[in-house]
Amino acid sequence: MAQRPSRAPAPPEVLALLSGDPVEVGPRLLGARLTATGPEGAVTVRLTEVEAYRGEEDPGSHAFRGRTARNASMFASAGTIYVYLTYGMHHCVNLVCGPEGLSRAVLLRAGEVVEGLELARRRRPTARTDRQLAQGPARLCQALGLTRADDGARLGGAGARLAVAPPSPGCGPEPTRIRCGPRTGVSGPGGDGERFPWRFWIDGDPTVSPYRAAAPRGRKDNR
Repeated sequence: MAQRPSRAPAPPEVLALLSGDPVEVGPRLLGARLTATGPEGAVTVRLTEVEAYRGEEDPGSHAFRGRTARNASMFASAGTIYVYLTYGMHHCVNLVCGPEGLSRAVLLRAGEVVEGLELARRRRPTARTDRQLAQGPARLCQALGLTRADDGARLGGAGARLAVAPPSPGCGPEPTRIRCGPRTGVSGPGGDGERFPWRFWIDGDPTVSPYRAAAPRGRKDNR
């Protein structure tokens, strides 16, 4: 039987990591480790690229026009998982931050699989190299085995289905290696790099996904 995602409150260390504005939380997540545990085993990804979204203040956010059945988890409190389906086939995962009701979240764009490598390879058989296992938001979600069934779950502590751990002291990326720029594939005003330079990544890390500008008008973006 599949392990049911926890809805229990997130532990204090997770709340400390995720509390605050997503533009501040995003860089803090670089180097953090997200673990997803299921019947097949566990996979842990070290985060190397993220994007911040500010809900109703952000034209690039799913929550810009208010709450819907799809984005309801974005309006929960810090430590909640928001998983959505894009292009009808790919899942992407966000970590909700800030207080309940504000619809703030950080999209996890890429990372390095540091535990559960064999399981991640089975889930991502088309990856040519290990650095591609979680290189992009849909690939990261697939490597972790996350789907819409995980939407609304809470990040827990040891033994939980989903857990996040901040970088150990001295083990996170050097501040000089943290870069910011326009978000990938976001069309319209929310894609303006000068107004919304809310993509954060570890410079030089081989798992960071290639930047892709916004799609032409009429196509859906990756948010």
